[in-house]
Amino acid sequence: MLRTKHVLSFTHKALFQQPRFLSFPSNAQLVLSTHSHNTHLREALLQMALCNHDIDFQGYNTLLIWCVGKRAFREGQRVHAHMIKTHYVPCLYLRTRLVLFYNKCDSLEHARRVFDEMPERNVVSWTAMISAYSQRGYASQASSLFVQMLRSGTEPNAFTFATVLPSCIGSFGFILGNQIHCLVIKLNYEANVYVGSSLLDMYAKDGKIHEARGIFECLPERDVVSCTAIISGYAQLGLDEEALELFRRLQGEGMQSNYVTYTSVLTALSGLAILDHGKQMHNHLLRSEVPSFVVLQNSLIDMYSKCGNLTYARRIFDTMHERTVISWNAMLVGYSKHGEGKEVLELFTLMREENKVKPDSVTVLAVLSGCSHGGLEDKGMDIFYDMTSGKISVQPVPKHYGCVVDLLGRAGRVEEAFEFIKKMPFEPSAAIWGSLLGACSVHSNVDIGEFVGHRLLEIEPENAGNYVILSNLYASAGRWEDVRSLRNLMLRKDVTKEPGRSWIELDQVLHTFHANDCSHPRREEVSAKVQELSVRFKEAGYVPDLSCVLHDVDEEQKEKIILSHSEKLALAFGLIATPEHATIRVIKNLRICVDCHNFAKYMSKIYGREVSLRDKNRFHRIVRGKCSCGDYW
Repeated sequence: MLRTKHVLSFTHKALFQQPRFLSFPSNAQLVLSTHSHNTHLREALLQMALCNHDIDFQGYNTLLIWCVGKRAFREGQRVHAHMIKTHYVPCLYLRTRLVLFYNKCDSLEHARRVFDEMPERNVVSWTAMISAYSQRGYASQASSLFVQMLRSGTEPNAFTFATVLPSCIGSFGFILGNQIHCLVIKLNYEANVYVGSSLLDMYAKDGKIHEARGIFECLPERDVVSCTAIISGYAQLGLDEEALELFRRLQGEGMQSNYVTYTSVLTALSGLAILDHGKQMHNHLLRSEVPSFVVLQNSLIDMYSKCGNLTYARRIFDTMHERTVISWNAMLVGYSKHGEGKEVLELFTLMREENKVKPDSVTVLAVLSGCSHGGLEDKGMDIFYDMTSGKISVQPVPKHYGCVVDLLGRAGRVEEAFEFIKKMPFEPSAAIWGSLLGACSVHSNVDIGEFVGHRLLEIEPENAGNYVILSNLYASAGRWEDVRSLRNLMLRKDVTKEPGRSWIELDQVLHTFHANDCSHPRREEVSAKVQELSVRFKEAGYVPDLSCVLHDVDEEQKEKIILSHSEKLALAFGLIATPEHATIRVIKNLRICVDCHNFAKYMSKIYGREVSLRDKNRFHRIVRGKCSCGDYW
């Protein structure tokens, strides 16, 4: 967005540098000069029409500048009509300004018509039309027009490159983007800050973050746009630690951040769920002169929700002067992830009663998910049927059906969920089958789970999660031969499982743990603490859930394996390293296992500590041995 603004401003600058053919002022021009800086242009136009004045280049230019600045569509059309009526033949400069005017007034069709009627075009007129498409997300049209420009023999400039590169998205677009990059190098524009920003943004959006970083480091100068683009690239790819590290470095080098920069940093903080850093960033924003745009407030709601502080998130939401549908969705998703199903329904009811913002597809997804995580399957089904019957003006999409499958599956209604899938008006996606497979694993439905698991292995054979869940299902039924067969299949297909890791923040430092971790400097102390906790918890009634171990070994070995889970190591470290009554906050990159969940509950009960566990799917807030999920996740 910011890059586009730069392109527009510099395109205007390029236009203003065109030569002006001035003439002696006519009576019409005296009228124009009187009215060009006030809001009575309609009156001036009427006077011109009554007096039948001719207008020269300077007069038309003055009028169009005013129309562009005020986005005065009707007045601008009258200026254009006056040209046609008086048989005035505008020069290339004025025709280009007409393209810019119609673009500013969101009339793409009129802009293209003027462009197509131009007897000649220069780089500015081509760039103006490409920009009109690019700004509105018409990527293929912008790219196609750029190719036509090259074929016409017009050489692009820095503003053209900066305008067209954001349209190089998707597989085909990225191929074109690579070719444009070659042309950028050939014409020596790679060092231009605007072209460089667009290039690194293109590579980052395609997941080529190393290429993007290489371009960034080679820029001879950097502005807030290029700095924000690379930070955002890391954050959008989930490389949160790298995003924060780069932000700190650039701040130290004197980078002036804007609200888009801070939004990207808040995204990274949300991914890591480091609340103290998030609070510091919020305080920094309150002290700074950065305008409190809605998008920034939405990011703060999302950050606090994902860091486990719904109170702060709701406080920001309640004090917003303007709420968009994204604001409502951010708060609804926050409640949903925390299993607060009743709050989700109350907020959704408030949204519908206020009737200022209409629910969209994401809104209904958040509500259905909240009902699923909150054990409110009947309410969830009512909302789904309200949507399919038209009572909620949102068109159902496959993701909504997937939420219903998840909702029924979590409630143990696996057979009903299976029948629901069979009756869907479209072919079920891998995500829908995956929800059902997860439910089969939780509720030990081997028959349906085996069918669904093998269906998923056909649809997405490279997804390690499907192999793991099916293995878990086989292991729970004692079918170890099938478990070994699946593991051998993973080896043959070179499918690797994402390693589980858990982390905890202490004094603004992230401490990360893996299963059987030997890298942490206090690993021996942490391992000893886990063993000590296990003994103490057993005395209080804790029984290790060995079904979480997917290996055909004896029970003693299974217990040793589950005691080395990353969640337990992080919890034990939190107990050792944090103040006596502080909340222990642990984040897990995968779904937390049943045994680690039980372990955390006993820690909360025996030591009187609140425990906040965030896994891949949701939050678990454990107080006095009871979890907010109600053991339902």
